[in-house]
Amino acid sequence: MELREAKELEEYRELMETPDEFIDSFDWKTVVGALFIGLVMMPGSIYLGLVAGQTMGPAAEWTTIILFNELARRSFTSLKRQEIYLLYYVAGALTVMMGTVALSGGAFAQLIWQQYFVRSPAAATFVEQIPLWVSPQPGSDALVSRTFLSVEWLPAIGVLAASQILNRISWFSMGYSLFRITSDVEQLPFPMAPVAAQGATALAEASGTGGETWRWRVFSIGTMIGISFGIIYVGIPTLTGVMLVRPVSILPIPWIDFTQATERFLPSAPTGIATSLAEVMVGFVLPFWIVVGGFAAALLTTFINPLLHLYEGPRDTWQPGMETIHCSFANMIDFWLSFIIGAMLAIAIIGIWQLIQTQRAAAPGARRGLGAPPAGRGDINIYLAVGLYVAATVGYVALCHYLVPEFKYGLIFFAAYGLIWTPLQSYINARMYGLTGQFVGFPMVREASFILSGYRGVRLWFAPIPLANYGRYAQQFREVELTGTKITSVIKAEALIFVVMMPCSLLFWQFVWRLAPIPSVMYPYALKFWDYQALQQSLWITATTERSELFAQAIKWKVIVGGTGFGLGAYSLLSYLGLPVTLIYGLLRGMGMFPHMLIPQFAGALLGRYYFARRFGTREWRRYTPVLLAGFSCGMGLIGMCAIAIALVSQSVTQMPF
Repeated sequence: MELREAKELEEYRELMETPDEFIDSFDWKTVVGALFIGLVMMPGSIYLGLVAGQTMGPAAEWTTIILFNELARRSFTSLKRQEIYLLYYVAGALTVMMGTVALSGGAFAQLIWQQYFVRSPAAATFVEQIPLWVSPQPGSDALVSRTFLSVEWLPAIGVLAASQILNRISWFSMGYSLFRITSDVEQLPFPMAPVAAQGATALAEASGTGGETWRWRVFSIGTMIGISFGIIYVGIPTLTGVMLVRPVSILPIPWIDFTQATERFLPSAPTGIATSLAEVMVGFVLPFWIVVGGFAAALLTTFINPLLHLYEGPRDTWQPGMETIHCSFANMIDFWLSFIIGAMLAIAIIGIWQLIQTQRAAAPGARRGLGAPPAGRGDINIYLAVGLYVAATVGYVALCHYLVPEFKYGLIFFAAYGLIWTPLQSYINARMYGLTGQFVGFPMVREASFILSGYRGVRLWFAPIPLANYGRYAQQFREVELTGTKITSVIKAEALIFVVMMPCSLLFWQFVWRLAPIPSVMYPYALKFWDYQALQQSLWITATTERSELFAQAIKWKVIVGGTGFGLGAYSLLSYLGLPVTLIYGLLRGMGMFPHMLIPQFAGALLGRYYFARRFGTREWRRYTPVLLAGFSCGMGLIGMCAIAIALVSQSVTQMPF
């Protein structure tokens, strides 16, 4: 990174000054807000993820803030920005999405995925080795009856609860320690924290003045678009699914699949187009050149796959007649898994290089000692935080050793994960967030260490090992600081989130699971995607079993080296030519995605850059798009809430004996 860019980043430190006063904003509003989100928003978030693969996080955050704003206004009072931020924080935590399977709805979403995985064809060769603390075995009464209210689930629920507690202690203590080091001592700018903090408190303007702002108008427009599209995309399939044997969908969810129709002239190339308007909205928000890079990746993979097929000849992995999911998995085995691993290594190397360059270029600033945080911020003793992290790590090590006693080097590996590797990569990422606002990942550390350890079996793959990256939480604590919220408020909020989340998650996942098997035709996104995710997970697991032929076929070291060289070479070339280096990030990002999603994103990026930005002005359009997307998500979420309410009521009525 050039010296000029580094100096510009330093200006972000002054973009939003640290307030002089910090307020403990945890009060009855936070408690009522958490209950509202858990009881009203969580079921809609669950349903929206299963049906459309979308999170309701923005909808929950904005809807809750708007509702409480209106209640406060009619009570002749207003919400402070600290209270708004804490509501925003709680809403986001209660509706967070679980990885690539698009599951939200709290901790029990993990058990829903695990009950599917043990029943999936992908796990058929080793399902007997999957322990009962993951899920009951296929054919058990608990899975046949689709209920968590069974003693067969007690081992899995116990491990889940212990993991949730240890995870909260770990991320809070490590994230806080990294914040004290990178923000208080090193005075890093955290360029994205002011943006996030201002966005979280945007509606404080309307709460304080009672007047309408541009954010409210844009948000309302997005909400109406989301409601209109949500009726077609989510509402109609839900209503017809209640009344008919199979739901009726006007738009296929999640895409229109052309793979089988194009295989004659594009063999082994998955083709299609996503049908969700949300992808177009995402194209509005993402940086233009990242979207362009992703679209270029979609074109490259579409034409490279047939060339690879012709080069290697007919392969056992890909067969004519495959649809998108199985075609994509075949391509991952044949080439793309190894190439993406290499490309991810290139991204990690680039991130570390940027970190070193930025650190050299950054002007030295005033530093405070660890013992002198701002007065009234609600800090805890940093040595206590470190002690809590060590204690949580010891708890993780003991739990994992108990769950996987056959792992010969278990204690050494688990301790190394928690006490050496996790702090190291978390600190590197905290500095990356503090200097550039970017994330740097070290790919496949977990998978590589499992395989190289010589472990044989499957239990280790399901153990809650203490391997994580907590670097982003340093930026989150900086956001808390910038809003003037006491850190003790966050501690109380986390305790509240756990107390609300666990029973609400159990209650609503129990209801939704009883409505229909998950996945099934009632949940089209899950029906499409989960099989692919199960195949990917099983691919890694087979590497430590006797059936490791598929894994051996997928890992090609020459391709991995080639992927790394491609990433580094493309980055160097773009930098030398003065072109946007975000192209390479977009290109590498697109290689790991379905091309179907990248087409509407590219359309949205073009529409935003060459029409809306010219009409409203580039600066104004960039301010509008995040709020517009939040409003759209809110509208979709409201339809999702109505849909799940109708489905739950219908199920309750049909099960009554009179």
